[in-house]
Amino acid sequence: MAADEPTKRQLTERLARCYSGAVHDVLRAMGHERIVLPPDIRPLDPTRKLAGEAWTVSGHIDRTRSADETLLAWVTLLSKAPANKVIVCQPNNSIVALMGELSAETLKRKGVLGYVVDGGCRDTDFILEIGFPVFCRFLTPADIVGRWIPDSFGYPITIGEVTIATGDYLLGDRDGVVVVPGARAAEVVAMVEDTVKTENKVRTAILGGMDPIEAYRTWGKF
Repeated sequence: MAADEPTKRQLTERLARCYSGAVHDVLRAMGHERIVLPPDIRPLDPTRKLAGEAWTVSGHIDRTRSADETLLAWVTLLSKAPANKVIVCQPNNSIVALMGELSAETLKRKGVLGYVVDGGCRDTDFILEIGFPVFCRFLTPADIVGRWIPDSFGYPITIGEVTIATGDYLLGDRDGVVVVPGARAAEVVAMVEDTVKTENKVRTAILGGMDPIEAYRTWGKF
């Protein structure tokens, strides 16, 4: 690692201080499309941001498996989940919850940063109480027992039009979730930080009475 290259932890902390709109705008200006998860994937707690490096999981409905088999597979997922990462799950169903109270407690204690799923969640009040960041598509009391099993860990998944690989970064806030290619994450975060500084100048000027046309022509941002 070069002397001036940020560590993953530093990069996560800096990304967490950004906001999804600015990250989107920088990525789009760099030529990246298909970087925003579907708008129905929402935070359980809109006041809580989620930022970090992704670790991906996929799975599917399998009603031929016993309760023991599905539960063992689920706790294996929890056991494999690495600290200081965001789990991103493509469960390939709209039937069962892929996060609940005990799982959230387990992941939080392991140091997992949060969880994003193109599917369901349950035990919402408990998860909100412990402060574990979860973004999901729907809520349901239905669980995975005898119904769902994971089939891959760490391989690329697709949510909506976005393909996410382990090692990519993401930022989720009340506006949604944007995905940053891992190879360009440090560059993107630095550019977002510069963008935010410029936006602050524009904001100050507007609040001071500058005409918006003049502000745009001065800084090229609005």
